[in-house]
Amino acid sequence: MAAAEVRYGIVGVGMMGREHLHNLAHLAAEVQREQSVLVRVTGLADPHPESLRLGLQLAAELGLPAPQTFSGHRELLDSGLCDAVIVSSPNMTHYEILMDIINHCKPHHILVEKPLCTTVQHCKKVIEAAKQRPDIIVQVGLEYRYMPPVAKLIDIVKSGTIGQVRMVAIREHRFPFLVKVNNWNRFNCNSGGTLVEKCCHFFDLMRLFAAANPVRVMASGAIDVSHKDEVYDGKVPDIIDNAYVIVEFDNGSRGMLDLCMFAEGSRNEQEISVVGDIGKGEAFVPESIVRFGKRTEGRDGVVTVMAEDERIKYQGLHHGSSYLEHLNFLSAIRAQGASEPSVNLNDGLLSVAIGVAGQLSIELGRFVTMEEVLGS
Repeated sequence: MAAAEVRYGIVGVGMMGREHLHNLAHLAAEVQREQSVLVRVTGLADPHPESLRLGLQLAAELGLPAPQTFSGHRELLDSGLCDAVIVSSPNMTHYEILMDIINHCKPHHILVEKPLCTTVQHCKKVIEAAKQRPDIIVQVGLEYRYMPPVAKLIDIVKSGTIGQVRMVAIREHRFPFLVKVNNWNRFNCNSGGTLVEKCCHFFDLMRLFAAANPVRVMASGAIDVSHKDEVYDGKVPDIIDNAYVIVEFDNGSRGMLDLCMFAEGSRNEQEISVVGDIGKGEAFVPESIVRFGKRTEGRDGVVTVMAEDERIKYQGLHHGSSYLEHLNFLSAIRAQGASEPSVNLNDGLLSVAIGVAGQLSIELGRFVTMEEVLGS
């Protein structure tokens, strides 16, 4: 019997598009051997010629057959070459591209990089359009939940080991934003703002840990160190490089984000603390350490474990989480609608909405309710 085949196209072949190409190459080798599934990258679309050149060069280095290239996503869709499309183009292009894919006469399954869109309104329109296409799967690229230490902490919390979650604290101390094509990520109008572009990952994790939905958000942030000496077409970047964000949830729990993007001198990039009424769990990335303990056992009872996932065949830029994301997406495609994608459109919407509320809170200097942001 012939192997099942899934043909992928990548829209946006910049840094993240090429990261997806790496992951798909490793995925192809693994699933063909283990599951008799043929994964092929058949198309690359990008209006930027240099990105297409680098994508083709990488495909050759990875030993992949040369994908066909297109200067735009519509040409890729019309080619009939793809069953699934990875959207890894700049944030401000997601809405138009997603709507074109969803409304195309040929069904294409979609894995869209975070954020789903840069505005709540666009996210909601994508969700409404997708409801009319039960023949396609749309998964959102909030892959931090797959990082082995984070996934281990999620399992610990879900098991009830620490009891009812009351507080979630996430610290990301890291390097400034990387250089992207045409420096699109230096401006809020393109990215949605730092709390949307970067921090939607952490708001997604807060919802997972709290097992609840957000009610209101308070944030304080600024651009204090990074990018202040940069000028593009006469404009200085307006993306914040540090913030504190408090999120209150409908079950009474609270989340807090501590973001600093001029903290290269950090041992870990992400540190997550989840405290319940009977215990506490912590995860550290990239050390890949998880610690947890109960109040009754005190400091001496804290258990430390290394978190690993033997399914990961490529570590990449996100500690193997992008590879696991692709495993989940492929499984959802092969299930043919029998199960929802592991990160759905509502997850994408709420992760953006919390970020939008945070950006608005900084601007207004007050709590912002989710009702204000989400509307009716």
